[in-house]
Amino acid sequence: MTAVVFIHGTGVREPGFSALAGRFAAGVSALRGGLRVVPYYWGGAHGAALAAGGASLPPATGTGRGPLAPGPGDDDTADWAVLYADPYAELALAAAGSGPAEELPPGSVPPDLRVRARLADLLAEGDGPAAELGPGLARAVADLAAHPLLAPAAASLAPDDLAEIAARCLTAQVVAGLLDTDVPLVPVGVTRDAVVGRLAAVLGASARGAERGVRSLALRVASSAASRAVVRRRRALTEAAHPAAGDVLRYLSRGEAVRAGLRALIAGLEPPVAIVAHSLGGIIALDTLVLTPLPQVRLLVTAGSQAPFLYESGSLPSLEHPAPLPAHVPDWLNLYDPRDLLSYLGAGLFPGRVTDIAVDSRQPFPAAHSAYWTNSEVYRHIGERLP
Repeated sequence: MTAVVFIHGTGVREPGFSALAGRFAAGVSALRGGLRVVPYYWGGAHGAALAAGGASLPPATGTGRGPLAPGPGDDDTADWAVLYADPYAELALAAAGSGPAEELPPGSVPPDLRVRARLADLLAEGDGPAAELGPGLARAVADLAAHPLLAPAAASLAPDDLAEIAARCLTAQVVAGLLDTDVPLVPVGVTRDAVVGRLAAVLGASARGAERGVRSLALRVASSAASRAVVRRRRALTEAAHPAAGDVLRYLSRGEAVRAGLRALIAGLEPPVAIVAHSLGGIIALDTLVLTPLPQVRLLVTAGSQAPFLYESGSLPSLEHPAPLPAHVPDWLNLYDPRDLLSYLGAGLFPGRVTDIAVDSRQPFPAAHSAYWTNSEVYRHIGERLP
């Protein structure tokens, strides 16, 4: 009788583990009778926990003015997050409210002509007007001048509002470029707002003070309330989310106890044994098999595993690149979902020792990372290879 050891991934605790292990047992047993499914629940004894009850978490305060006291930048932080994700968000909202295009009377000036002329002047200055943010202003100006949203947005906005929205669009594009390239220095909000004010003035906005925050009502409704709720609920969110990240950190720093528990479990099983492991469970399984020959184990199956990435990046505890996979490590089937951003490939790192197979859950990330055990493809591939 083949014993199948099932190892869960990060953040799994009871009662969720029992439901997960039961679903796996039902799925694999439906394809192959006579299996003994043996769950390895390491999360309870070896998973991360806030040992001091969350004493490391800061209180839900602003910047020293008291709990969430308003101040410069506090009210529009979430709005800027929206603009970093889509710098044209405000222009799109304005364009959506412009109504159908109307033919202009003879001799009239299109509403966007003035701002286009000012954008042309700004383009001639290159990146200089936003130098304290970083490179990218000239490209952002050229993109905005050619963007199809500019004309309908101009038709629905007062010139001052158009100038300020355009300035925020340009600034958001520059900062988003920094974030996309992982630049280690991102300017603070005060610097960003100063650039917005300068650009708005160049684009024709009337002077109204140094600070030009995001004033779009639609963005405010969509993001600010949610952002404040997140800050207020930091303790609850941390307590809910920390097991996943904490499990990884705890394992990488103190993983021997988890591996010892797995070795003891396998020692009590009759061969043949297969290990099926998800996410961090795959790292635990691989490390254990690399460090200790376990001849009972004839197959290793990983799903959504980061083990290959840790090996290539020099972070896998048991093996450092370019050392080969030891001969005593059994056949390795590595299942990955192309939409799961936490799944990696092993065949290119260990030629002839790992079989990578793609499975498709038709779920976006991060849902794709948790959808392996409801995917019939996964069980089919496992069933075909069980000893």
